[in-house]
Amino acid sequence: MGAQVAVSPDFASKLHDPDGMATRTLACTTCHGAQGRATTGGYFPRIAGKPSGYLYNQLLNFRDGRRAYPTMSYLLENLTDDYLREMAGHFASLEVPYPPPPASVESRSMLERGRRLVFDGDPSRKLPACVQCHGSAMTGVQPFVPGLLGLPRDYLNGQLGAWQAGKRHAHEPDCMAVVARQMTPEDVSAVSAWLSAQPVPAGGKSAERHEQPLPLRCGGMGGNGG
Repeated sequence: MGAQVAVSPDFASKLHDPDGMATRTLACTTCHGAQGRATTGGYFPRIAGKPSGYLYNQLLNFRDGRRAYPTMSYLLENLTDDYLREMAGHFASLEVPYPPPPASVESRSMLERGRRLVFDGDPSRKLPACVQCHGSAMTGVQPFVPGLLGLPRDYLNGQLGAWQAGKRHAHEPDCMAVVARQMTPEDVSAVSAWLSAQPVPAGGKSAERHEQPLPLRCGGMGGNGG
C-alpha cells in the first residue's frame, strides 16, 4: 500500500476563508505570525485585533513613504486604498489570545519609572502620560489608537527611536513625534521595559472612546494617517 499524502485544508475555500482575505494576506503572516498574532522574533508587532483605522493608516504610511521598511513598501506599493482598508479590517477582526509576557530582568526602580511615565507622564517637561492617548488599560482606543501592551520591547524601543530620529512619520500634526522627542533614552528604556512586562487585560479589546481630552492634536485621528 502506497504512502498516504497528507492533504492540507483548502484555506481558499468559502468554508475556511469566506472573503478570501486570510489567503490573500499570507505574505503578512510570514513576519507578523499566524493570524497576525506575532512571532517570538521580538521586532515584528502583533497586528491581530488592532483598531482597523490604525492598521489602515499604517498601511498607507508604508505605501506612501511616511514609514520606511523596504519589504512592507514593496508589498504595498501597488495596492489601492480600498484594498488596504479591506486588509486592515481583516486583521482588526481577528480575536486570538495573547501569550503571557516575558519576565522582566530590569530593576524595580526602572520599572517604576516606566509605570509613572505611562500613567502620569512628566508635567514638568510637558510630557503627557501614555494613557491619555492609548487608553487607561493601554489596549488602545477605537478606531485609530493602538494598544501598547503585548508588544515586544525591541519593537517599542525601535519605534520610539525612529520617531526621535525622524525616520518614522505620520500626517501632521505628528503628535507621537512630538512626544517621542521629549523623551530621554532613559525614559524610552523604562517605558518599553514596563509595557512589555505587563499582561494584556480583557483579551486586548480596545476602548470605544477616549475617557479624557487628548493632550495634543494628532493628524492620525481623522483617518489621514497616524
